[in-house]
Amino acid sequence: MSASQLNSVEKRAAVSLASVFAFRMLGLFMLMPVLAIYGQELSGFSPMWIGLAIGAYGLTQALLQIPMGWLSDRFGRKRIIIAGLIVFAIGSVVAALAESMYMLTFGRALQGMGAIASALLALAADLSRDEQRPKVMAVIGMSIGMSFAIAMLMGPMIAASHGVAGVFWLTAALALVGIGIVIWFVPNAVRRAPKGETSVTLADVGKLVRNSDLARLDLGVLFLHLTLTTIFVSLPMQLISDGLAADKHWQLYIPVFILSFVLMVPMMIFAVAKQKEKPLFLAAILMLIVSMLGLVAGANSVYLIAVCMVIYFVAFNFLEATMPALVSRQSPANQKGSAMGVFSSSQFLGAFLGGILGGFVAQRTSPEMVFAAAAMVGVIWFVIAVKMRVPPRSKIISLLSEVSSERDAQQLAARLVELPGVLEATVVCDENRSYLKVDDKKFDLKTAQQLVVSA
Repeated sequence: MSASQLNSVEKRAAVSLASVFAFRMLGLFMLMPVLAIYGQELSGFSPMWIGLAIGAYGLTQALLQIPMGWLSDRFGRKRIIIAGLIVFAIGSVVAALAESMYMLTFGRALQGMGAIASALLALAADLSRDEQRPKVMAVIGMSIGMSFAIAMLMGPMIAASHGVAGVFWLTAALALVGIGIVIWFVPNAVRRAPKGETSVTLADVGKLVRNSDLARLDLGVLFLHLTLTTIFVSLPMQLISDGLAADKHWQLYIPVFILSFVLMVPMMIFAVAKQKEKPLFLAAILMLIVSMLGLVAGANSVYLIAVCMVIYFVAFNFLEATMPALVSRQSPANQKGSAMGVFSSSQFLGAFLGGILGGFVAQRTSPEMVFAAAAMVGVIWFVIAVKMRVPPRSKIISLLSEVSSERDAQQLAARLVELPGVLEATVVCDENRSYLKVDDKKFDLKTAQQLVVSA
């Protein structure tokens, strides 16, 4: 097997873990286009409670991502993932049986307590070699995007036949399928990825929060998911008022997602090939703002809403795919796991805050003002992102390196950073490991390995 290809364990890990991610996210996403419509059957229904119910899982997810990652370090990845899926299934059942918005919101918060994303990503890192890890993570990332598109198709169909409860019963069933996949299909890890790839520490979190470049990206993903949940508080009901029946919403969503993905791909290619990542990043934020303002002006036309949603999701897909890579490049060589943990928590916190914002504005004003509020969030993000710095393309390499003291570690780091292509070097004495951030075109792995062995 070539070092440039996934081996059998990595392929199996990528497909099985991506499936667990997809099944779990499918259940979460299916609720977004239907709750504002079919939740009216529940007692206590109001726009504010719709927003709370949509965003509630984001709060518990944001709070528990890092602790669940720690628990997976101590008790094992699979145990924590299975426990999280059980909690998620229980939350789904509670929501399915709910007769009030209050109990449904509690069920959503309980779903979020099964916060397994960090443990799943850590297991993916454990099951993949350094040079193949980005491919495995990319497969998982694509599965999340696909689950969103499928959810927009399935959610309205299932809710039309079985109500909101039907969506939650299917979500619970998918969680059980996920448990089966973890038990029988996900490989058992025979090694652990370096701590810098998987683990989050409070000390690292403090340093990362003070890193202005990473903070801009963390705020960015928060704003991105804030706008997403904000608009779905009002969008489904707006479509109905414009004459598109609830069971026909998928006829709008699916063409929108397909077209937005097709248009996003050349945007991604151009950004990478021409090294125009920052200009296109800023352009994508402007597209979000334009699409939201377009919804304000064209809320009474299904066709104008469709055009605005295409613009929105071209930008959304581009930003969703771009920001994790930028976080990886911006993060210190030995703190990638911590950086991604903070980024993931910010993402879920944005989903919660979006539900709160959308519900608050919808209850007191009109759907148009909900879209206007999302546009204002985009403006704030654009102002923050203008000063964003895009780092050179780099790759994280970790090497075993036995050093006996902190002094030796510092000396080795100083020698490593002098090698061609090495942008940053950190030697962690307690882990017996060196972390390198490198320019892959200039870096020679064998030279670095020889230097580490001779140290």
